[in-house]
Amino acid sequence: MEKLTTKEEEIMQVLWKLKKAFVKEIVEKLPQPKPHYNTVSTVIRKMESKKYVKHEAFGNTHRYYPTISKEEYRKSYFSQATEHYFENSYKNVVSFFAKEEKISANELREIIKLIENKQ
Repeated sequence: MEKLTTKEEEIMQVLWKLKKAFVKEIVEKLPQPKPHYNTVSTVIRKMESKKYVKHEAFGNTHRYYPTISKEEYRKSYFSQATEHYFENSYKNVVSFFAKEEKISANELREIIKLIENKQ
């Protein structure tokens, strides 16, 4: 699966929230400064060629919808990041966040409980 660009991810966030949307509706939900309608339309067509979105035609206009769930994308993205930046080790991921003080000891204990409860 090809990784989305930052702009594409921003648009996907809107599509995941709206489920289906016309370009105009997507532009309305994007943060300021709002990109031009034609820019968003071009990005969405590129995303369609990457198979992340499809469309339904309504005359000359299209309503777009995601073909991949947010969860599926998250799993793929995180797996790739773990492989490329953490030697495919989730221990290294957790260690990184602990060293960067992005995760607390209490949160780590909660994670351990989740792991133990699955066994």
